[in-house]
Amino acid sequence: MSLLMDMTLRNYCELLGSSEPAPGGGSAAALSGVLGAALTSMVVNLSVGKKNYEGLDENIKKQFMKEFENVKAIQEKLTGYVDEDKKAFNKFMEAMRLPKDTEEQNRIRMEKIREASLYALRVPLKTAECCFELLKNQETIAKYGNKNAVSDVGVGTLFALSGLEGAILNVNINLPGIEDEAVKTEAYRKCRKLSEEGRKIQNEILNIVNSRIG
Repeated sequence: MSLLMDMTLRNYCELLGSSEPAPGGGSAAALSGVLGAALTSMVVNLSVGKKNYEGLDENIKKQFMKEFENVKAIQEKLTGYVDEDKKAFNKFMEAMRLPKDTEEQNRIRMEKIREASLYALRVPLKTAECCFELLKNQETIAKYGNKNAVSDVGVGTLFALSGLEGAILNVNINLPGIEDEAVKTEAYRKCRKLSEEGRKIQNEILNIVNSRIG
């Protein structure tokens, strides 16, 4: 089966809107992060080499390019999670369909379900973490990127937060299937922190963007 990221936008959206249970919100959340990263990279590419950029302090340019490299790396990870989220769902469904006619079969089935549940939890959690890291690497680009494209990094932060919050929803819906209370507590704590801090960062960046738009 072809990768979701290799589909046309139209085909992906048609599959997303079909009766197929996957891809779903977790994959879409990762894609939101990919789009946010791509928009941010576009602003960088429209800035470097331009007069205003070249006139910046060398330390600012160094930080600008460091964020750019981070954004590209984050985009690559999120691209993988677009498909991995579907893979995690399929793994869970495969475990659910295992035979349970004997005690041994049921033991194996329950173990596979536990493994698949943890996997289905970790994938959106990694997506949320990546989207949070994306937000952390957009501020300098928003401050000093090409003013004519600053709205694009603003949209990029909206996509980043949407990916973060969407991934957290997918973490939360998988939490009831986790037996380990310590794992559940830690996942909940981490998601709450990511959401709270992510919202603050995005708000700060949007303030920068709007002030530059005027």
